[in-house]
Amino acid sequence: MAIERTLALIKPDAMARKLEGKILDQILERGFRVVAMKKIKLDKYEAGCFYAVHRKTSFYDDLTTFMSSDEMIALVLEKENAITAWRDALGATDPAHAAEGTIRHTWGTAKNRNICHGSDCPDSAAYEIGFFFSGIEITRSNPEVSQ
Repeated sequence: MAIERTLALIKPDAMARKLEGKILDQILERGFRVVAMKKIKLDKYEAGCFYAVHRKTSFYDDLTTFMSSDEMIALVLEKENAITAWRDALGATDPAHAAEGTIRHTWGTAKNRNICHGSDCPDSAAYEIGFFFSGIEITRSNPEVSQ
């Protein structure tokens, strides 16, 4: 399998509950390499741009309000089959249906407050990583690129 990258977001609900350290521990314990990481707070417009695909849904306004409510941590994770591996680590979107031992089962409280985000396919991962990180932020953390 090829090495792959995915975007992970530790959402405002996790930050408010001070779970970022526990979630980062889970990321590392599951064998991901953190390629880039930053703390960020989106405004409502930026959250709307990120979730533009959901613009016509009934939950769009609540989602963008929530995602702009507080700081979060954006990460680029890397490993073999990273997209599927991260989504497996997260569990189902609804914590009530997430498998035991997954991040959402362990710390999620509701479907619309589900602790973390993960890209769902390679095209989404590429777009989402580019939304939060410039190329130089990722290049600087890549040991394969000579100084």
